[in-house]
Amino acid sequence: MTDSFVRGDHSEALIEMTIGALFDQTVKRYPDGEALVVRHQNVRWTWQELRTRVDAVAAGLLERGLKPGDRVGIWAPNCAEWVIVQFATAKAGLILVNINPAYRVAELDYALNKVGCAALILAPSHKSSDYVAMLGELAPELAVSVPGLLNAARLPDLRLVVVLGETEHAGCLPFAALAGKDTGALADIRLDPAMPVNIQFTSGTTGFPKGATLSHRNILNNGAFVGARIGLTSRDRLCIPVPLYHCFGMVMGNLACAVHGATMVYPAEAFDPGAVLETVEAERCTALYGVPTMFIAALQHPDFDRFDLSSLRTGIMAGSPCPMAVMREVIDRMHMDEVTIAYGMTETSPVSFQSDTDDPLDLRVSTVGRVQPHLEVKLIDLGGNIVARGETGELCTRGYSVMLGYWDDAERTADALDADGWMHTGDLATIDEDGYCRIVGRIKDMVIRGGENIYPREIEEYLLTHPDIVDVQGVGIPDEKYGEEMCVWIVARAGATLGEDDVRAHCRGRIAHFKIPRHILFVDGFPMTVTGKVQKFAMREQTLKLLKEREGGVRYG
Repeated sequence: MTDSFVRGDHSEALIEMTIGALFDQTVKRYPDGEALVVRHQNVRWTWQELRTRVDAVAAGLLERGLKPGDRVGIWAPNCAEWVIVQFATAKAGLILVNINPAYRVAELDYALNKVGCAALILAPSHKSSDYVAMLGELAPELAVSVPGLLNAARLPDLRLVVVLGETEHAGCLPFAALAGKDTGALADIRLDPAMPVNIQFTSGTTGFPKGATLSHRNILNNGAFVGARIGLTSRDRLCIPVPLYHCFGMVMGNLACAVHGATMVYPAEAFDPGAVLETVEAERCTALYGVPTMFIAALQHPDFDRFDLSSLRTGIMAGSPCPMAVMREVIDRMHMDEVTIAYGMTETSPVSFQSDTDDPLDLRVSTVGRVQPHLEVKLIDLGGNIVARGETGELCTRGYSVMLGYWDDAERTADALDADGWMHTGDLATIDEDGYCRIVGRIKDMVIRGGENIYPREIEEYLLTHPDIVDVQGVGIPDEKYGEEMCVWIVARAGATLGEDDVRAHCRGRIAHFKIPRHILFVDGFPMTVTGKVQKFAMREQTLKLLKEREGGVRYG
């Protein structure tokens, strides 16, 4: 092949069933197998015990007047109820709407109204956020309403509010009271795998978030193939510290386990490195998920050496590039010889590329592996032409995993999905002769310095070869002379004496002079989303402010 076009293996058929049907099939195969362990709630359920709860909540939602196709929001950190609701809504033909636990009032307002949520299931609070109080700001009518009969001016579609936990809240139904009795009615619901089952809001840096709408077929198959690539079976126990509201948790985690009969294990309601280490040891987890910063935090935990992690064999690292030194430590110190790298986006359910468990270490660090089954990927130039192998182009994906579209947003759907079914990701990549894909960066993150194109990811990956650099992120900032200049934020190894001159010396003569960062900042960490993705727009804003102060008022941008 000379073109940057790859097609995944088609030898294994796609799963053509709904999530509910697959779930029931797994329960029948492993009724007494452990399905879910939630350490912070002291929950330990078999597949049959989980099904009893799932069916009761599915029936309860229908008995409360919800109809197939209605949207049900969930606003909560990782917990047992999240899993119940995920499978219950799928069984009842409802569309689960994932609401970011970090959302504030304005974002909640937008999300609930954009997709017209008829019901909202929420935790009473999380960290510093009082969810019930925030909802009350939008719907003061809740305080005097009958549970299930809310009529709020600002949230006209919302009727039912369900709160997790033991405490009662005015106008809200306790989660325990949601259980219905007529579970037999679920058998009468006729669902199609192509129907929408989930809406996830993508956190764009400009404009309002877009509601990527995903079908049973989309996410069930992606969970199946992701799990298959790391060899998940009913004997595996997967530690899931990544958030459930994101595809990493609910698709690559929960659905992969449901397809393969593996145990879902949650160490805490939000990421905590100590809880992850304790859980892996206590539950003898065989697989672990995380973004690179999560693995770094676990490896740097002061009590790391106290934990026995020898049960681990595999897992997935995704979200951002993994430094070679970190990957080596994950394999050597965490026993994850078969750890893989995955790449994708919410709009593609999410994974398009993933490394194999036996890929050489350098390929598991420098690439995102090869294309997933039943998918096509091409790299194109600005004119829409497929580029040659090894050349940089925009990554486009087509196949079963591509979303149905953005909810109630035909214009932005058309911008992302072309008439031939290709999802234009906005990511720049290369594909080598063996089909391994390297992500170069984002089109919008590309820095143009004096007419030269610079991809921050290339600079980041090079700087990670320095033994004293633990993590690094780069952004472009305005410059009067060159238009833009590179700035890097560096997290140095504990105890290292690393200065700007050391970093530049590491670059000099090894990368092009125009790629050597003009501005270098040493930091303890980066501004992140809840899913562990770096917020480069926030980095850019903070850099400009800092440089303005440093230069005594000289204006940048």
